[in-house]
Amino acid sequence: MLKRHSKFLENLMLLSDLLAIAASWIAAYALRFYWGPIPVYQGIPGIHPYLVLLALIIIVWGIAFKAFGLYRPRRVSSHLAEVRDIAQACTLAVLILVALTFFFKQYEFSRVVILYFWVFSILSVSFIRSSFREVLRVLRRRGYNLRHILIVGEGALARKVIERIHARQELGLRIVGLLVGDPRMVGKRVEGLQALGTYEQAGEVVRELSIDRVLIAIPLEVYGRMEGILRSLEEGIADINVVPDLYQYMTLRGGVEEFDGLPLISLQDSPSYGWSLVGKRVMDIVLSSVALLITGPLLLLFAAIIKLTSPGPVLYHQERMGLDGRTFQMLKFRSMRTNAEDDTGPVWATRGDGRRTVIGALLRRTSLDELPQLFNVLTGEMSLVGPRPERPVFIEEFRKQIPRYMLRHKVKAGITGWAQVNGWRGDTSIEKRIECDLFYIEHWSLLFDLKILWLSLWKGFIHKNAM
Repeated sequence: MLKRHSKFLENLMLLSDLLAIAASWIAAYALRFYWGPIPVYQGIPGIHPYLVLLALIIIVWGIAFKAFGLYRPRRVSSHLAEVRDIAQACTLAVLILVALTFFFKQYEFSRVVILYFWVFSILSVSFIRSSFREVLRVLRRRGYNLRHILIVGEGALARKVIERIHARQELGLRIVGLLVGDPRMVGKRVEGLQALGTYEQAGEVVRELSIDRVLIAIPLEVYGRMEGILRSLEEGIADINVVPDLYQYMTLRGGVEEFDGLPLISLQDSPSYGWSLVGKRVMDIVLSSVALLITGPLLLLFAAIIKLTSPGPVLYHQERMGLDGRTFQMLKFRSMRTNAEDDTGPVWATRGDGRRTVIGALLRRTSLDELPQLFNVLTGEMSLVGPRPERPVFIEEFRKQIPRYMLRHKVKAGITGWAQVNGWRGDTSIEKRIECDLFYIEHWSLLFDLKILWLSLWKGFIHKNAM
């Protein structure tokens, strides 16, 4: 039921958003050619091509909203944060729309209409979202369409279930109480709820209180009592869900799958498979090729300056660890003097590092020393977006000190990543970087990659933490 209610509200919100998008597109057309202050000199174009394009707009905006997580549960996010995410999603979608309109050779769409549409889409969707959540809040507060839930269990797992339900008040789920394992706790408050009885009294409590749904979230060590719980519920009509006590062992992209009718609980998985992997690889090849064509003259200029201003090779090869723990030679413009680590051994670069060359200081400060890694992307050793690769000598230390560190190698390393666009680069917290890297892997999609690339360009290459 949790999933069904969540999906229903998500689909309802998606439908409302797309209706607002369609209305914004039509309003933008009307404002430009009928109501707006800008004169029309060459006649009013027919609306039919704009309606044809609307079908593509609905698809692009739907994918963009999904990619920006606009339908995820918002526990602590403010309304302002939601408006910001809507604005970013609409901005990226408009850029994609402008690029796609170039393929319409037989018709040229008004750029003013697109500009109006961009503003209208942000305002209308933000208004719809605010109204939607306010209506839900009022309805739930008045007790409409509530579902009564009984929690069977206690401890960390039950507490997590309770937190999730309380965080989604718009679902209209009301927790009546919970059942505990120790009879001495009956009547007391456990996990913030009234303990109504013991596990084996589930059926009796369900009948007395007209429970709609039972969520069994007992600790793993007392699974021997599961049979007693289920037997007590046999004669009731309440829906029953079991929340397995494996949450603590789920590390990456965990979930439930089905194999020939058998449920499989995935504790750890990788997003790099199937068409997703093909799509990411195609995007890497296309965008890195375009980037090399655009930056080619700049690459040659930097190569010449490096060669003329300091002895040694132009490119610096350094061993890094990438996908599945395999090592590769990462390319960079040489920004330090040759044999810089002969005396110190492998060390982190520091701010104002005396080993840097004159041009190297500029290259590192602007991150332009990373441009040769576009060749690593073309050869398949790296991706445009992913966790930044680290040197094996440092990884041996990090994997011992930082839990789940090695999970970042479930995807290809990248030139830029979620950690970098959030400011965690250079001499900053490794723990925060790993947190961002795992968030990226957990929520990976092609649209998420495009968002990170856009943010990398939007914020520029220069950063205060660049070394």
